[in-house]
Amino acid sequence: MDIRLYYTDDGEGEPLILLHGNGESGAYFRNQIEYFSKTRRVIAIDTRGHGGSPKGTEPFTLSTFVDDLHGFMWRHNIPRADILGFSDGGNIALMFAMKYPSNVNRLILNGANLRFSGLTVKTAAEILGGYIKYCITAPFSKYAAHKKALYRLMVAEPKIRAEELRFITAPTLVIVGDHDMIRAAHSRRIAGSIPNCKLVTISGDHFIAAKNPEAFNKAVEDFLNRGR
Repeated sequence: MDIRLYYTDDGEGEPLILLHGNGESGAYFRNQIEYFSKTRRVIAIDTRGHGGSPKGTEPFTLSTFVDDLHGFMWRHNIPRADILGFSDGGNIALMFAMKYPSNVNRLILNGANLRFSGLTVKTAAEILGGYIKYCITAPFSKYAAHKKALYRLMVAEPKIRAEELRFITAPTLVIVGDHDMIRAAHSRRIAGSIPNCKLVTISGDHFIAAKNPEAFNKAVEDFLNRGR
């Protein structure tokens, strides 16, 4: 189903699309929008059912979000862009790059994972506990039903085999915090499975773009400017 996603569009130049994490909105990237819009066109999109975007009638799946992004780029005449995805947004970006390689110039994956087992034990336990709670309360609350759908995304998706990553053609940056909720070995496996990929670890937790924007933005800028 065609859906009109909410987005912000700042600056001019090469397009850089920002994809937020589960339960968030494009506002998460306020520090990146301010920084990169000085030299680029920065487009921060709210995933369906997040921020200002409608929920639509399709179930929440990463594949649906991938196709939403493709439809957005087609509708706004953006044939090719650099794409930066955080957390579930990183998973969407990863799957998008595999399905629609001609639409991706460069790929930045911040805290992405291939499957639920890529999370640290503590994080996995917290998410699983939340999912069980919302499964129980969903029949009695629209809010809980919505939260159940969001938590299901983190528990049941993505399901990507590392071997599939060899088909990614875009130069890629995997960037994580040194105390991330994604296991360090898992991030190394992602980076090692993608051709032409660089792994950068900076100080901070999963939310380094918001909490350590200076180091995060510099690492991303250095990557985007590489080869120019």
